[in-house]
Amino acid sequence: MKRFTKDNLINKGKAFNRNFVNCLSGYKSLNLIGSINTENAKTNLAPFSQVFHIGANPPTVGILFRPHSVERHTLENILQNGCFTLNHVTENFYKEAHRCSARWEQSEFEATGLEEEYLNDFKAPFVKLSPLKIACVLKDKITLAVNETVLIIASIEEVWVAANAVEEDGFIALDKVGSITVSGLDSYHSTSKLERLPYAKPSPKTE
Repeated sequence: MKRFTKDNLINKGKAFNRNFVNCLSGYKSLNLIGSINTENAKTNLAPFSQVFHIGANPPTVGILFRPHSVERHTLENILQNGCFTLNHVTENFYKEAHRCSARWEQSEFEATGLEEEYLNDFKAPFVKLSPLKIACVLKDKITLAVNETVLIIASIEEVWVAANAVEEDGFIALDKVGSITVSGLDSYHSTSKLERLPYAKPSPKTE
């Protein structure tokens, strides 16, 4: 195995360091965040891999944003109107999702051809093609002292998901949804289920 120290990574340069460290946490979820500003109702759509579970009761998620030292349209829209959507990405439109990370002048929906939709009078746009869509409302904003990264905490207000993907115990079969994952900043992966194991308890090892 090859060993890397923090000094090694710094000396490798910014691009190598960015790519290397972004791969260390393994495969990550991929969501398109849909938002809209309050000034001229301009929509925004951006890919995020830093979305994670906070709690189930009440249903809560966290999203990490890079330091707010430059324009961050998604973050600014969320702070303005207090809501946004999370939309899982599938193989059908991952290339369009990737293009949403470019610096477009117009809405990313318009630029990439992804169609927006509004459900149940929720104020932020969803991605029509997405098979798992989540309506979120801002609850807290924390700027982390270590590097000025911004943590957004939001409540899950509503979820739309393919009916055949929800099992009796509430488990969502993401392989049936078709959700893909991402590693690093630009590598996209399909998934396949190995096995769903029972709740782990202390017991003799089994083969």
